[in-house]
Amino acid sequence: MDASIKYRIISEIINSNDERILNAIKSLLNIEEEVDFWEELSAEDRAAIDEGLEQLDKGQYVSHESVREEIKNRFNF
Repeated sequence: MDASIKYRIISEIINSNDERILNAIKSLLNIEEEVDFWEELSAEDRAAIDEGLEQLDKGQYVSHESVREEIKNRFNF
């Protein structure tokens, strides 16, 4: 198959709004839709992440260095 036919096929796909055809092509090419990881999280997990981000924005966090120092002091490392 020459390149001009391939380009025409690609052009037809890009310009198509026919869901039936597009789904058939997707199936033919074994293309699976990617799911955003955020949508797979539970509502509780999303809320916890949002809360953590808000805390970071407010400066309410413990630095890596201070945690290392606390562990060092607590366990005599």
